[in-house]
Amino acid sequence: MAQEFRLPDLGEGLTEAELVSWAVEVGQTIELNQVIGEVETAKALVELPSPYAGVVEELLVPAGATVPVGTPIIRIATDAASEEPPTRTPVLVGYGPEAAAESKRARRRLVTAPETGTSGPDRRRPDASPAARVAARELGVDLAVVAGTGPSGAVTRSDVESHAGSVGQAVPSTPDSPEPPEPSERETRTPIRSVRKQTAAAMVRSAFTAPHVTEFVTADVTRSVELLERLRDLPAFEGLSLTPLSLVAKAMIVALRENPTLNASWDEENQEIVTKHYVNLGIAAATPRGLVVPNIKEAQSLSLLELCRAITELTATARSGRAEPAQLTGGTVSITNVGVFGVDAGTPILNPGESAILCLGSVTRRPWVHEDELAVRWVTTLSVSFDHRVVDGEQGSRFLSSVAAMLHDPASLLAHL
Repeated sequence: MAQEFRLPDLGEGLTEAELVSWAVEVGQTIELNQVIGEVETAKALVELPSPYAGVVEELLVPAGATVPVGTPIIRIATDAASEEPPTRTPVLVGYGPEAAAESKRARRRLVTAPETGTSGPDRRRPDASPAARVAARELGVDLAVVAGTGPSGAVTRSDVESHAGSVGQAVPSTPDSPEPPEPSERETRTPIRSVRKQTAAAMVRSAFTAPHVTEFVTADVTRSVELLERLRDLPAFEGLSLTPLSLVAKAMIVALRENPTLNASWDEENQEIVTKHYVNLGIAAATPRGLVVPNIKEAQSLSLLELCRAITELTATARSGRAEPAQLTGGTVSITNVGVFGVDAGTPILNPGESAILCLGSVTRRPWVHEDELAVRWVTTLSVSFDHRVVDGEQGSRFLSSVAAMLHDPASLLAHL
């Protein structure tokens, strides 16, 4: 009998998603929980596991289409001889199987369906993203001979294109790297969807719901810069992104202990202020698909080394478009770094549901009065935006002053590193 698989609720309160690519084709035999395609929600790329084992009868939605939740997207012919529904591992899309299962990559099954250019019944299917499989079919590339650079050695679309280029094949442009417009064109129109659409809606909602206040402080952070230089020489920090952001994040977490109102939210429905006794620290990350803010769960329990490792891994995952919904929801307070763009300061907008966001400006050498003498010091400007319904000016000022003081003299942070 034929079973239709409908686009599921992705666990984010979203109503639609864009079907980026199919990883299967009509006539292909698929297994239970095999990845059949990839969708882009308003926050991240998510792989869809099949709820049925059988043969693909029809792909009901073309790649590139935006699909409402509940829409049938694929029809699969299952074994009609059995009246019992197939047993499957419960999967919430974007979160993976239940806790006892391994990572999402490990969830994939090796099947005997041959890839382009392969032959023989024992040829196994290489681990590759859906986008990579689409590119391989378009370019006639055998995935088995492509070296993967993705998580767990998975082949990515860029790996396929690089391989095709190395053997002299022409690589067509992709949606992520569009052809430049013709010289005669005076405008380029880009559809507003997915991450950009969600970001715009969230920022409008935040700006017109929470009364924002932003305060600034400029601080001499020379000692923090010197501390970071010493820490980079330690073997424990090798390979990690140990930057001023790491130290600012740690100082921010410590400052929240004395200023918990900045780690709270406004509950309009119940007319309550909800103070969080844990810190899910959001790190704003610029990605090719737009701005996302994945968060580090229980950041208050992490040492500086653990925090650096978490920031390094989380930002890399976000920029690759692989952040899962669980990593993009549930934040309690955020930090953004405009200094990496050479910008001195900013007035960031709150993430909806949060009451504060700290902004780190560029850390540069400037003239500064140090010990009553003019000297060249490392200086930065910090700013904090907060929801004035939840946070009073005194509380916001004390928090910002505390962060600046710890960066000026990081000795007070040593007990928390």
